[in-house]
Amino acid sequence: MKTSDFYYDLPEELIAQTPVEPRDSSRLLVMDRQTGELEHKHFYDILDYLHEGDCLILNDSRVLPARIFGEKIGTGATVEFLLLKQIENKKWETLVKPGKKAREGAKFRFGNGLMTAKILEVKDDGNRVVEFECEGSFFEKLDQLGQMPLPPYIHEKLQDKERYQTVYSRELGSAAAPTAGLHFTKELLQKAKDKGVKIGFVTLHVGLGTFRPVKVDDVTNHKMHSEHYELPQETADLINETKKNGGRVISVGTTSCRTLETVAKKEGCIKASEGWTDIFIYPGFQFEVLDGLITNFHLPESTLIMLVSAFAGFDNVMNAYKIAVEEKYRFFSFGDAMFIANGVKA
Repeated sequence: MKTSDFYYDLPEELIAQTPVEPRDSSRLLVMDRQTGELEHKHFYDILDYLHEGDCLILNDSRVLPARIFGEKIGTGATVEFLLLKQIENKKWETLVKPGKKAREGAKFRFGNGLMTAKILEVKDDGNRVVEFECEGSFFEKLDQLGQMPLPPYIHEKLQDKERYQTVYSRELGSAAAPTAGLHFTKELLQKAKDKGVKIGFVTLHVGLGTFRPVKVDDVTNHKMHSEHYELPQETADLINETKKNGGRVISVGTTSCRTLETVAKKEGCIKASEGWTDIFIYPGFQFEVLDGLITNFHLPESTLIMLVSAFAGFDNVMNAYKIAVEEKYRFFSFGDAMFIANGVKA
């Protein structure tokens, strides 16, 4: 299968620049996984498609406000730091722009000295190993100084940092939000519970690699980035109980999906597990856990549209995207959502 097979034409005005209010008022394209039949709804209508005995699996990772702007000590030059990966304590692998200002040994300050940093190493790929210094909690200072690392296709400034977090986020560590979950309100989740739908959590810290384009012609030659995940015992028990009782396991987002399918393939069953995954799901993949998927609309030729196509069928998905464009759905991180499952009817 070729990467170009997953291309679709998207007018720029359909790329959502800001989130809708309230969260659950976004639109929802409902797809029958078997027939490809579509219904046009709003996200709050998701309750009509969830049944007693189903379980929703949510990714509770929380986004770091990982973009911080500082000045070079000595010259006052403005430099942007993007935190990519924590190495230890206050030592991080970062992307620094402009890189020529950030040679080994260079020092920077942020927030009039609230925090300082020193470049320890320039890696082969151009990333920097940086050691930060501050009084008290590093993450508290980062919360004061940092901005959300919004995707490159979002040009509007985010007024409320919490709108790029899910309402159930708690485990700090992602460089991007698990965006399918942005549509849920606490009230909507409570209504789902009241209906008899169980809620379980996994953690997968989303890396910036999620935005990395596929640069090979043959899909099978693409190498996925690696991300850290954790599936706790409580969630494993919930999934196994749901399956045993004939309920559906519905993944909220591609990150939850990748976590569940990674564990199933690695362990041979669903059980408590933690580690790193670079699983690449594209058409032909055999799903072992998923019965339903809630997801946003993804970039053309991305690994995420490939994952959705693997679950719902290539022709079904590409047709759904064509119709979503015609119907002027909002796309990408702050855009609208899809719900995909077998035999879906309100």
